[in-house]
Amino acid sequence: MTHLQGIAASSGIAIAKVYPLEAPDLSFSKQDIQQPEEEVKRLHEALDTSKSELEKIKEHTKKSLGDEHAEIFSAHLLVLSDPELIQPIEDKIKSENVNAEAALDETANMFINMFKNMDNEYMRERAADIQDVTKRVMAHLLQVTFPDPALIQEEVVIVADDLTPSDTAQLNKQFVKGFTTDIGGRTSHSAIMARSLEIPAVVGTKNITSQAEKDSMIIVDGISGDVIVNPTEEQINEYKEKQAQFEEQKKEWAKLKDEPTVTSEGEHVELVANIGTPDDVEGVLNNGGEGVGLYRTEFLYMGKSQLPTEEEQYDAYSSVLKQMGDKPVVVRTLDIGGDKELDYLDLPDEMNPFLGYRAIRLCLERDDIFRVQLRALLRASVHGNLKIMFPMIATLEEFRQAKAILDEERENLVSEGQEVSGDIEVGMMVEIPATAVIARQFAKEVDFFSIGTNDLIQYTMAADRMNERVSYLYQPYSPAILNLINNVIEAAHAEGKWAGMCGEMAGDEIAIPILLGLGLDEFSMSATSILPARTQIRDLSKKEMASYKEEILAMGTSEEVVEFVKEKTQA
Repeated sequence: MTHLQGIAASSGIAIAKVYPLEAPDLSFSKQDIQQPEEEVKRLHEALDTSKSELEKIKEHTKKSLGDEHAEIFSAHLLVLSDPELIQPIEDKIKSENVNAEAALDETANMFINMFKNMDNEYMRERAADIQDVTKRVMAHLLQVTFPDPALIQEEVVIVADDLTPSDTAQLNKQFVKGFTTDIGGRTSHSAIMARSLEIPAVVGTKNITSQAEKDSMIIVDGISGDVIVNPTEEQINEYKEKQAQFEEQKKEWAKLKDEPTVTSEGEHVELVANIGTPDDVEGVLNNGGEGVGLYRTEFLYMGKSQLPTEEEQYDAYSSVLKQMGDKPVVVRTLDIGGDKELDYLDLPDEMNPFLGYRAIRLCLERDDIFRVQLRALLRASVHGNLKIMFPMIATLEEFRQAKAILDEERENLVSEGQEVSGDIEVGMMVEIPATAVIARQFAKEVDFFSIGTNDLIQYTMAADRMNERVSYLYQPYSPAILNLINNVIEAAHAEGKWAGMCGEMAGDEIAIPILLGLGLDEFSMSATSILPARTQIRDLSKKEMASYKEEILAMGTSEEVVEFVKEKTQA
């Protein structure tokens, strides 16, 4: 028996045989060639075959996981058509008279290493995309079979160094009961897809591939992060019981699907979901979401070769609003920049892109892009309960300028004879500490706040959450963070406005009691977190949690906060 500890990436228990997903042997020898035209032809045949496969995987992903996840493969397809990658490979073949394999390998590695060493998380992900795509092309050049998880026909747990997006998208949950990897984190593509597929997953075990042999039994506990290879009969029985308990728990959660979210004393709070595309609405409704607290519109812009038109955007926004009926839908305007770039916009390179030209800053300068989005939103507003919020607001002037552009476009549409809802709340994200500090001034002008804790935490603590060396500073329960959140909620309530949260923290079981006590009105989270959160809230007293507020805010460390909450809620 071998016991490993990793990162719990997707909840559930998997017990099955090991299926090692091994990379194919892509070794080759560099060769001098006499006919470079033939090598270029071979290269393009491999590229075309890879494109054809990725189109099929994209379509499969769209059907099983929705547009948002399928867009990963739009990015992969763009890599295969990118002249900045393909042209240097052709040039190397012709100028150095080397075989296509050598030219592909050397050129791809140059780009991969360049992107891997960048501070920008988006560019580091681009390195993984190039690696994934060029491996596929190399396999076709070598006429080697590329791994196809879609062909698995028995119950297994996949073990791999890492899972590429194309691997994960092909997983059939009927047979693939879970997976575990050497590397990766909760925010990796494979982890996010696993949660969407509801397949248990543990990532970042460091060495599972060297510990688990094909067909040996394995237990993957996606709740605790434990992985057990060659478990004893007693352990298998123990985890089968745990598995049954988890399935029963899911049935209990499901009973609350159509119930309101109320505390133990019957006070209502709103549980809503974060989405990226209209396809995600089904998951919101299936999980009892009371609305959409964050519609990330940037997915309309990504994986494309040009900006989406007003009609394309109108169709997407209308679809979400119609599906949600009279339930609120909070749409965040374009949040591009930082870790999300658009090749066709040719944005400037920046030393600190997260602190640079992004989100509302970009939209106010490129108001031609901003106005198209606002027109589409305003036109769609008649189909449901639309609320609009602006991201990355740092100053009152920015909010006023964005609101003025929105009002101008409203007037333009009305003068054109277009119908626009007269009841659209306009709010803003609170992601920047400066905004949280003077929230009272903002509260006089906004209709609502939505606290984006993912950025608020890293900006407040001056710690990049993707940097492992300073990850200990990414502290959602830090008294510094909690005091800022409290300041925002109090400011909103003083002006008769509401405050929500759409960061990861909103669905966190330690944070929920604290936020309830601080008076947060709306919790927005991933759809699959809604029912567990509703269950937890029903057992909590808002009045009791509020009575601990001053004590929690006066604490000195994150650890003290966690221990206190556990003591008060798990007794």
